[in-house]
Amino acid sequence: MLRYLTAGESHGKSLVTILEGIPAHLPLLAKDIDVDLARRQVGPGRGGRMKIEKDLVEILSGVRKNKTIGSPIAMLIPNKSTEFFNQPVTTPRPGHADLAGVLKYSFDDARNVLERASARETAARVAVGAVCKKLLAQFNISIGSKVIHVCGAKTAKEIAALVEKARRAGDTLGGVFEIVAKGVPAGLGSYVQYDRRLDGRIALSLMSIPAIKGVGIGLGFEVACRKGSEAHDAIFYEKGGYYHKTNHAGGLEGGVTNGEDIIVRAAMKPISTLLRPLQSVDLKTKKPASAHVERSDIEAVEAAAVVGEAALAFEIARALLDKFGCDSLPAIKAAYSKYTI
Repeated sequence: MLRYLTAGESHGKSLVTILEGIPAHLPLLAKDIDVDLARRQVGPGRGGRMKIEKDLVEILSGVRKNKTIGSPIAMLIPNKSTEFFNQPVTTPRPGHADLAGVLKYSFDDARNVLERASARETAARVAVGAVCKKLLAQFNISIGSKVIHVCGAKTAKEIAALVEKARRAGDTLGGVFEIVAKGVPAGLGSYVQYDRRLDGRIALSLMSIPAIKGVGIGLGFEVACRKGSEAHDAIFYEKGGYYHKTNHAGGLEGGVTNGEDIIVRAAMKPISTLLRPLQSVDLKTKKPASAHVERSDIEAVEAAAVVGEAALAFEIARALLDKFGCDSLPAIKAAYSKYTI
């Protein structure tokens, strides 16, 4: 079974992740992962933190002679910015996990919450996703993403102008991104139990990304406004294969892939840290106060899309290994080849 855990705080020494279940004999280099880590750091709305960090992964275990060996893959991403780690935070930010975490764990310092709830943790997820992409590429499955809009702005010029306007106003922005997986075979996932439905797993992974507030597959929320004749994909057969001329379902029906591209969109709320903060309450005095301000982004939709790619890659890789086994790459390829003939 493919699974992973991450550890580390936003301004702690490092982020760490352990990925278990990747089969043996998969070629893997640190630079295969660093490419996506670098992509996660860019975007017109990114803040000062990304000018400090240079995310590079160190593979600590699970790889020998540039190939996986079937054991857990441990990866470390050092943090350069650690100066805030010991600074207390007593005025929680609206929209962040600050207050909810303080109430849950009985803290009087929101630093204990925000250090782990921070989106900085997603760098570790991107490392996991990069390994999964490397595996999926062995089966000609590719995953990419694009920004649909940032607060309504769609072109690079429009987005840059809107970001600058928000920066001057001390405000933040959200948006929508789309992820597409191509080459995914039919038959991954299952309809027999709720937790085996691949669309449910994908939605969970995307919704777990900080600031994501909505996920749609295929037509997504638009399907609620269509008639059945306009919402479903007619089925055709030609040269020994079934196909659809449309893909309103986004490649998933009944929790199972149907052979079409998997198309997922996610809505991201504006960043919670405002340079002109909203009203809050001091945790110690219980008196009104401005919310905490810390170095942050104006918007990070482009970066979130890369994290979304990682989330989708992990779930497709997990479903692929569930169906075809997970011990060695040659054995999985043999099973896959027999299935797809």
